[in-house]
Amino acid sequence: MNDDTAALHARIDRTNELLQRMLAEVAKTPSTHAIFVDAGYLYAAAGRLVAATEDRRAFDLDAEGLIDALIDRARTIFADSRLLRVYWYDGARRRIHTAEQQSIAALPDVKVRLGNLNANNQQKGVDSLIRSDLESLARHRAISDAALLGGDEDLVSAVEAAQGYGARVHLWGIEAPEGRNQAEPLLWEVDSQRTLDLDFFKPYVSRRTAPAYEPAGGRPAREDVRFVGAQIAAKWLVSRGRDTMMELLPGHPYLPGSVDQDLLVEAEGLLQYSLRGQADLRRALRDGFWDHLQAQY
Repeated sequence: MNDDTAALHARIDRTNELLQRMLAEVAKTPSTHAIFVDAGYLYAAAGRLVAATEDRRAFDLDAEGLIDALIDRARTIFADSRLLRVYWYDGARRRIHTAEQQSIAALPDVKVRLGNLNANNQQKGVDSLIRSDLESLARHRAISDAALLGGDEDLVSAVEAAQGYGARVHLWGIEAPEGRNQAEPLLWEVDSQRTLDLDFFKPYVSRRTAPAYEPAGGRPAREDVRFVGAQIAAKWLVSRGRDTMMELLPGHPYLPGSVDQDLLVEAEGLLQYSLRGQADLRRALRDGFWDHLQAQY
């Protein structure tokens, strides 16, 4: 073997060694996913499915409960992946947060991004925000998978941009009472597609009516709600068993959607007060539940 051949083999060996190191490093790096929610699509499609209307003023959306349910669903799909955050895209006049958008922005692991809302209540600039975030996160290898809840054909470019940097994009849709509420070109472009059905959204969307019950004492204090959360945790430890409750601990601070709904319904019964749309009281309820549960283990 001459000197040139030996040098070539040495360079090949060094290259192979570097590749092996890179592959080993990639293997140690956990997968990361993010959830991207086009709120305009969500309100219109979920409102039509559950409340038979797309008019936001005609129904209430329990955004906090729904976001937790989406996180829980993503956890089952991306089992070996961690959540980066939930991106919530909505429109607002002059991009000034509404009270509802402020409460959503205050939720843990949620980033609210606002486009403009024109005189006809149409969102402007939301699709470009989604594309910008998807592309940036994929380019910087911040995510390996993106769950996109939307239906607009304009999102095709966002999908293509993320895929160009190696991220996989999974389209989530909302069951349509009739026809289809997602553009075909978008369905063709994504890596996978899932549809969330009526049963998934029923707990979080309700026709706007007078409160089912309003106690004479008015709105309960956060500490009272927190105590109720601890009270329910203590009761469930006895009725559901310690092993069953212990299985919830790895998911902290999130509860599976079905468990969270059970907690909400039981708390409302004890308080004789509706916690729907009361983000701060819902958090107090969960805090009390988790405080008691963690104190037992």
